[in-house]
Amino acid sequence: MADWNRGHGAVDDLLDAENKLLADNLATKVSRLKSLAYDIDKEAEDQNLYLDSMDSDFLSATGLLSGSVKRFSSMVRSSRDNRRILCYMSVGLVLLFFLLYYLVSRIQA
Repeated sequence: MADWNRGHGAVDDLLDAENKLLADNLATKVSRLKSLAYDIDKEAEDQNLYLDSMDSDFLSATGLLSGSVKRFSSMVRSSRDNRRILCYMSVGLVLLFFLLYYLVSRIQA
């Protein structure tokens, strides 16, 4: 009977050592997962702040563009002289765009 208890104690020691090793591995993995979850949370907060600032920027740009469209519409609806000036400005802007495009393409080549 004594031999059986002594052999069983060695198995218990072996199982305890294996359990400690597995517990240490599990603790390391849990620590890594906790760190990863913290990093994900921080990144999500940063992205939310970025999106909030973009939302306010888009709202201000929308307000600016809607005001410009209103002024443009009122200018188009006004007298014939304003329409002629508007036509000249539009043609001038298109020509300026093509001129800049040509210059930039020439510089890059």
